[in-house]
Amino acid sequence: MHTTKQVSPSITDVLSAALLIAPHLPETPMWSYPVLDDRLGMETFVKHENVQPTGAFKVRGGLNLLSRLPEGRRTAGVLTYSTGNHAQSIAYAARISGTPCVIVMPENPNPAKVAAVEALGATVEVKGATMVEAGEYARLLAGKDGLRLISPADEPDLIAGVGTLYLEMFRRRPDLDAVFVPVGSGTSAAAACVVARAIAPRCRVIGVQSSLAPAAHDSWRAGAPVRRPVETAAEGLATGTAFALPQEIMRGMDDFLLVTDEEIRAAQGLLLKEAHTLGELAGAAALAGLIARKEEFAGRKVAIVCSGANAGPSELHHLLRGA
Repeated sequence: MHTTKQVSPSITDVLSAALLIAPHLPETPMWSYPVLDDRLGMETFVKHENVQPTGAFKVRGGLNLLSRLPEGRRTAGVLTYSTGNHAQSIAYAARISGTPCVIVMPENPNPAKVAAVEALGATVEVKGATMVEAGEYARLLAGKDGLRLISPADEPDLIAGVGTLYLEMFRRRPDLDAVFVPVGSGTSAAAACVVARAIAPRCRVIGVQSSLAPAAHDSWRAGAPVRRPVETAAEGLATGTAFALPQEIMRGMDDFLLVTDEEIRAAQGLLLKEAHTLGELAGAAALAGLIARKEEFAGRKVAIVCSGANAGPSELHHLLRGA
């Protein structure tokens, strides 16, 4: 676990982030689909972070963090480690701010995400079998080259930036009964807790993670950090260790579910067929969690976050073959 002590962001930080990122990112849509509602037996709202310019919600955090770095830090450059969506977020923000950027990815990365990061002008280094090993290498490289290491999750400015999606969500639907959030590193679930607590306190925040990469879930349940194997096909959920700052904030989460990869794939197909939406596997995890609890929320108003659309070629083949 990354253990640097950080101060939790507040709703004021989220409001400030919204002003900073507004010139770069328009508000994303949130739609309700009648056929999906009929299938689930409730009023469901899909927050479409899959339409962001990087294909995922994390770009909000990257823009907020990079815009707040001192000029000298930006000139020296930044470095982070990621399986893909966080990498694109930082690379995108670095390109806008003219900041040199290095991304460390674990072995066998999604080629589409590598191509996207490199197209944004960042340098990619592949090192380590998992995110844990990639992070260890990134820390060594940052110390050697004097780069500002950006944690994938233990950064208040990342969480505040991601919080802007929930600001948009609750401004449009202050009457939501619950929001289901996919969890990898935990920045999105933590951001949901910050914003819901401030402006929608009756809305339940429920995290969803793959049972084949349950580190964040198990750490949340245990109240202490644990490491777990990473065997999920959902790249955005593939974290083998918990992160301190999101875990601290997520203590305010109402529940945390595990779903199987098979359940996530089924939800991915349902999103495609009934909501006309391409979501990568991590982007379909929230719907998988809602399906697992649909009896509990029958007749309610529930939002799900489609966190990203960066599915690789093999994932797309599997999805379209199933559809």
